Amino acid sequence: MRNEQGGARLKFIIFIVIFGLILYVGYMYVPVAVDAYYFKDEMQNKVDMALAENFDANWLKDQLAKSGPKCCHVPDSAVITASNKDNRISVRVQFVRPISFPGYTYNYEFDHTAQSSSFFLAK
Repeated sequence: MRNEQGGARLKFIIFIVIFGLILYVGYMYVPVAVDAYYFKDEMQNKVDMALAENFDANWLKDQLAKSGPKCCHVPDSAVITASNKDNRISVRVQFVRPISFPGYTYNYEFDHTAQSSSFFLAK
């Protein structure tokens, strides 16, 4: 019986350490994932606006290059490829955003293609 004293305390400490580690990883990762979600929405809005107002692919590329770092912390090294094809506009954005943890750096890879909605196409 004497050897079992403190077993619950040790399990509690291990649980708190693991739970704290999970919270810390979430604290570092979730803002980057939310920024990526918002940038995907921004991409779709800009693509639809470009088609509705007859802007070309270069305008779209410039708009995303300007708004990305402000709203969603997109790095300046992001590769933005815009194109017109079959009366639709599409844009592909690729970048890597590092998330630093003690002893490890995770590279969040963003690669998304947004294409204009068929709603704006004239039939």
